[in-house]
Amino acid sequence: MDPRLHQNGAKGRRRRLPHTTVQKLLHWGLPASCHRFLWRQPGEFPVTAFLLGAGTGGLLAIGLFQLLVNPMNIYEEQKVLTLYGLVGFGAVGWGTSPHIRCASLLLVPKMLGKEGRLFVLGYALAAIYEGPAANLRHNLNEVVASLGCTVELQINNTRAAWRVSTAPLRAVFKGLLGSKESLRAEVQNISSAFKDLDAQVSSEMGYTPEEATGSEETAQGLRTHRAVASRYHLSTQKMYEMRTKLRCSNVVNQAILSCRRWFDQKHEQCMQRIWVPLLRHLLCLPMKFKFFCSIAKAMGVWCRSRIPVEGNFGQTYDSLNQSIHDLEGEFSATIDLKEEKQAALVGVNISWRHVSSELRDYVRSQEAQLEWGLGLLQVLLSCTFLLVLRASFSYVDSYNGDIRFDNIYISTYFCQIDERRKKLGRRTLLPLRKAEKKTVIFPYEPTIQATEMRNVVRELLETLPILLLFLVLCGLDWALYSIFDTIRHHSFLEYSFRSSHKLEVKVGGDSMLAWLLRKTIGALNTSSETVVESNNMPCLPQPVCLDATAYLRAALPSALLVGLCLLQAFGYRLRRVIATFYFPKREKKRTLFFYNDLLRKRAAFTQLRRAAIVRQARQQRAPRHRLVDLLHRGCPVLRPWLRRRCVVCQAPETPESYVCPTPDCEAVYCRPCWDDVRQRCPACTPREELSSSAYSDSDHDAAYAE
Repeated sequence: MDPRLHQNGAKGRRRRLPHTTVQKLLHWGLPASCHRFLWRQPGEFPVTAFLLGAGTGGLLAIGLFQLLVNPMNIYEEQKVLTLYGLVGFGAVGWGTSPHIRCASLLLVPKMLGKEGRLFVLGYALAAIYEGPAANLRHNLNEVVASLGCTVELQINNTRAAWRVSTAPLRAVFKGLLGSKESLRAEVQNISSAFKDLDAQVSSEMGYTPEEATGSEETAQGLRTHRAVASRYHLSTQKMYEMRTKLRCSNVVNQAILSCRRWFDQKHEQCMQRIWVPLLRHLLCLPMKFKFFCSIAKAMGVWCRSRIPVEGNFGQTYDSLNQSIHDLEGEFSATIDLKEEKQAALVGVNISWRHVSSELRDYVRSQEAQLEWGLGLLQVLLSCTFLLVLRASFSYVDSYNGDIRFDNIYISTYFCQIDERRKKLGRRTLLPLRKAEKKTVIFPYEPTIQATEMRNVVRELLETLPILLLFLVLCGLDWALYSIFDTIRHHSFLEYSFRSSHKLEVKVGGDSMLAWLLRKTIGALNTSSETVVESNNMPCLPQPVCLDATAYLRAALPSALLVGLCLLQAFGYRLRRVIATFYFPKREKKRTLFFYNDLLRKRAAFTQLRRAAIVRQARQQRAPRHRLVDLLHRGCPVLRPWLRRRCVVCQAPETPESYVCPTPDCEAVYCRPCWDDVRQRCPACTPREELSSSAYSDSDHDAAYAE
């Protein structure tokens, strides 16, 4: 081949107008060699293309590894193997296949789509958990700890009050136990002293048989006393009264005996002094009157009827005797406290400590499960990159396989074709009609267009649950903080327990019993004054309020989700730009097909749109709800949304709109659409006057690729 022809062909290619804006920018900003390398023909510069592609693919694979794989909690060996695999795949793919290069760059716009939002969703959930959810959990734990502390404080205060109130009694017993040895010695002295009294009470002195000699009455009474005592068990009172009577009888008998002895003695002395026999007997005769001694028996009757013994002497003696014997035993004192536990619920015996620990364990287990679930979610969302990669390759395959796929853009080449046809005097498409503009996308428009708006609205609705979750958690966190903070400021309690007593028991007298009572009951002479004060400040909840920075940090991922929904329309426009850069010939075919398809639809505009026009006209003819009419008449602000719309382009009705005069039709057309249907209402035109395609829209139109 002649080199000059090749050079002329190259110059001819360079003189062609760039078909895309990217070509225009690169042709203007890059040298000719770089421009020639980028738009090389298949088979040109193979070594350079492979080396540059392999290097770029390896660097992109390393960056992807650092972004997705390195943060995962996996073994280092697995990370190294994954890194080698990604670098190898990226180098080979970028060095050999334009499909892989195109799919790799398509990751950027795909990350702005639903696949990228899944990736950001994980960070949004993590931010919500670390922000309002974590603070909410902390405040609830503070309330649980406050309840447990309050119960414990009440128990401690009750225990302290009990100890303070029983301190005097315990002090008395401790004092008695401390003086146990001295009290035991004194008790022994009392016991030894009581033995004399006991011997005196149980003694038979004064009525024994030896002393009752010569007294038949006393002897007879003694025999009767012993017979009765041996036959019946008499009380101490009866026994002492009987012994007293016997002693009284014995005293009377002894007095009678003494009187008789005195008479005998005096008679003998009289007989010795007087020597005259007859006179001696006569004068000494009065000394024989011993019967006068029986007068003492009258004292016996008085003694038996008036015994000098108290009625409760025996009972008092028995009690005293028993007390003396008890004092001889070991002196000790113990204090037994009985704690009675009551179940909070019937059949359930659970202490507050158990309930508090169970509640804390439950909260901790729920936290652990939530953290484990979030960790698993992070791993799964990191794996969503595979979905993004799959969507990128699927777009490349559909772009090259289906000529209608995502073929709705009015590109630079489309405008060049229309301009060229205009110069040749042929039928053109630009400017598009109002109904046609709603089915295509102008890539350079800075607004979201009708075709993109439907998808954006759907994505915003899908983002609504996470936004509601964030708002609910933030509102709940703020409300609970306000409640707990109010409780903390208005629930301060100060416990004050004051106890004072003064007990004084005075025992007078110098007797043994008085001394013993002073030793025992006198120990109660105590006085004390105790003051116990405490408050519930350590048990009050200490809620934490998130500041504006924390709320902003938690809201940023959710705001990013909403931003991605709005940027999705502009990001998806980049898909066609990237695919056009790698497959320019395919883009030319797609643009030519799209242009010819619009020409065909323009030629049969009325026939193709008739089914939709008839459907809209029927909806307009349907009677509106009465409430809608009332709002239309009474609320001028709502009239722009309640007015009828054009059956072709759905534009609101204006004074310039055309209303079909045909009865039972009254279809509304804006002026441009009325001109597009050639001033003939398709809704009321007989079907015979239209083509056979008038009853359905085309099922093979190009659609917006999601």
